[in-house]
Amino acid sequence: MKAILKSVELQWVRRENYPIRSSFTISRGSKSEAAVVIVELSATTPDGRKIRGLGECVPYARYDETVDQVIAAIEAQAPAIAAGPDRAALQTAMPAGAARNALDCAFWDLECKAAGLPAWTLAGLAEPKPVATAFTISLASPSEMGRAARGAAAMPLLKLKLGAGDADDLARVRQVRENAPAARLIVDANEGWTFEQLTALAPELASLGVALIEQPLPAGADAALVGFRSPVPLGADESCHGIDGLADLRARYSVVNIKLDKTGGLTAALAVKSAAQAVGLGIMVGCMVATSLSMAPAFLLAQGADFVDLDGPLLLARDRDPAIAYDGAFMSPPPAALWG
Repeated sequence: MKAILKSVELQWVRRENYPIRSSFTISRGSKSEAAVVIVELSATTPDGRKIRGLGECVPYARYDETVDQVIAAIEAQAPAIAAGPDRAALQTAMPAGAARNALDCAFWDLECKAAGLPAWTLAGLAEPKPVATAFTISLASPSEMGRAARGAAAMPLLKLKLGAGDADDLARVRQVRENAPAARLIVDANEGWTFEQLTALAPELASLGVALIEQPLPAGADAALVGFRSPVPLGADESCHGIDGLADLRARYSVVNIKLDKTGGLTAALAVKSAAQAVGLGIMVGCMVATSLSMAPAFLLAQGADFVDLDGPLLLARDRDPAIAYDGAFMSPPPAALWG
């Protein structure tokens, strides 16, 4: 990085709002717009070219992040960026989280433009191919979720946001299954169930062909899963952040959901994916509700994943331009003009 770039600067960082097609509801609440933070780095190459790198993140209240705090954390890095630290130094200069994600991905984009090479080449990966993403059905009444599933029945993988782990949750899954009989199903409780509810629901969900139960218990309570032989594979989301603790997670879950806003960028996410696979965990690549700029680096991570959940732009009323092309559930590689 230092050998091919000079005068790296934090050009700007700002908030952007994107309306959601309809309210997006999970067990913790609802929202009608996606608030993202976008950052631009600028640099000059040795041959005098002026280049820029973009990154996007989504501050997440679950981890006590706000838009203002994330913007302030990024702005605080401006002197260090100007002094010369690169993407590698960023990993220790900032904690994992949304702010580091935006800067890490902006550095990747800058490096690609400086080298004239795509991100997958710089990462030492094979050329990426289209992937099929899950499509999320927001938490609602059983009948409403059934209607939503009917409209999305052609999607090969549906992700259902569930609620309190009661009879209504089971009715929600039954309604979706009736209206989308061919789709694979993921159910996501977002930490909303107890262990007793999980043990009662899991056999019923298995009979409905559910492929994965994501984060059924609160992250601080999932030690109860040790020794539990679930009839449906369990996936860790809020319980999985970085490399530390992956061995413990293997005793509780079959799959880990890797999100760049949790790991603090593509650099760390690639390391987490490799480490998770090394201990025998399956891989899910997820996202927050965000634009194609957030999906672009995650698309590289999604290559070869067991489950891909990168439908953020499909939930928005509008995306940025240029954007990733979606043909139903199938995502094309991001255009170079967008990122990487």
